[in-house]
Amino acid sequence: MDIFAKIAAGEIPSYKCAENDEFYAFLDINPLVKGHTLVIPRREVDYVFDMNSDEIARYMQFAQKVAIALKNAFPCVKVGMAVLGLEVAHAHIHLVPMQSEKDMNFANPKLKLSEEEFKEISEKIYKKFRNL
Repeated sequence: MDIFAKIAAGEIPSYKCAENDEFYAFLDINPLVKGHTLVIPRREVDYVFDMNSDEIARYMQFAQKVAIALKNAFPCVKVGMAVLGLEVAHAHIHLVPMQSEKDMNFANPKLKLSEEEFKEISEKIYKKFRNL
């Protein structure tokens, strides 16, 4: 089982933002901005485009709901989306609240947040997600 599958299964702690039977969203521990969230399928699949069309559609619908919750929790111009996937061999989408395109530059220094800040941020997003 890869690290993201273990996170989705609850074997490794995370700051949960949203979940359903198929997908799981949690805060990136090296965020570009407050609210930077990862969205993953619960099943182990290396690459987003290895998923079948129906699964990708459900994945995007889930990510859309997470993005709406994220924008409600952290007012921003838009929520940016990136699919990179080179560091962890498990499909994942980065959702990043953006005030400008500079917020999506993965070369930017990462925020250093306390456990309390991570917990507060994830709870804020999860509350908005549950209310959609």
